[in-house]
Amino acid sequence: MKRIVLTGGGTAGHVTPNIALIPRLRELGYDIQYIGSYDGIEKKLIEEMEIPYHGISSGKLRRYFDLKNFTDPFRVIKGHSQARKLLKELKPDVVFSKGGFVAVPVVLAAKQRHIPVIIHESDMTPGLANKLAIPSATKVCCNFPETLSCLPKEKAVLTGSPIRQELTSGNRDAALRFCGFTAQKPVLLVIGGSLGSANVNSAIRSILPELLKTFQVIHLCGKGKVDAGFAGTPGYVQYEYIEKELADLFALADIVVSRAGANAICELLELRKPSLLIPLGSNASRGDQILNAESFQRQGFMEMLLEENLTDDVLLKTISHLYNSRMDYIHAMEKSSQSSAIEKITALIEDAAGYSSR
Repeated sequence: MKRIVLTGGGTAGHVTPNIALIPRLRELGYDIQYIGSYDGIEKKLIEEMEIPYHGISSGKLRRYFDLKNFTDPFRVIKGHSQARKLLKELKPDVVFSKGGFVAVPVVLAAKQRHIPVIIHESDMTPGLANKLAIPSATKVCCNFPETLSCLPKEKAVLTGSPIRQELTSGNRDAALRFCGFTAQKPVLLVIGGSLGSANVNSAIRSILPELLKTFQVIHLCGKGKVDAGFAGTPGYVQYEYIEKELADLFALADIVVSRAGANAICELLELRKPSLLIPLGSNASRGDQILNAESFQRQGFMEMLLEENLTDDVLLKTISHLYNSRMDYIHAMEKSSQSSAIEKITALIEDAAGYSSR
């Protein structure tokens, strides 16, 4: 039996690309096992897909002072021992890692067991967990051309990020009914991430009267961030979070305003959605969203606006320019080599596992 171990966790971004690969891996005949943390977000998401899940001890390696820095190394050592035992029992042909600190002991254990490992790095520059794992990898997949220079030449492959295929099969008419919109007016979709963005939400609502002269607006504003003061505004709908109808909303959207998380922008690229990216600032992250957005802007896929430049006038003008130039962005995205990631990555998996020539 062909068997693969998937690993990765800590955030949804370290799980959803794995989930996107699962249907194709099943088609290829793989028995799929998952190694994650005891109680991370990945546990619920993977068990919902009826994939056997194996929890191990996990610790985080921080660049800043924290009392947990004294205890987490012992959790990592324990996780490594558990991963070695699991891989001995499971005997996978290959391991695929999406990153996060829970993946590090799995990748290191796989190398010790002489099991080939494929790693995926979503961001422009590798995070600390993947930096630790890359020496043990057979191949390292990445999203951005610029990332290739940060990786060992013999291991690096530009694949893009695998996205859930159900997102490509949305129904525009169903979304019109769901939102109560008309087909005669363009639609702007605003996505602030799963937790929402207070700054983006505030900026959009500040210019909403002007936006509604041209657009109908779908606002995914995050948990607890729906503003009751705007309830019932014609042409404007707001939701904390959308799951089942998300593909339909994407199909309906003419343009998008979004944060610049790697998985989110790769979904927008695959769906050919002209987008304005407002990356999370370096004061609130390691700055990876800014680098992601800059890359997509350089390649002509999307437009970028830094949070510090987020004035009403600039935001309105940038959204207007994006809509008027939307076909230019679509044509650039159609030429991208950062798509069809599922086929590229599963081909690498098949090759590493020794099945591509059978």
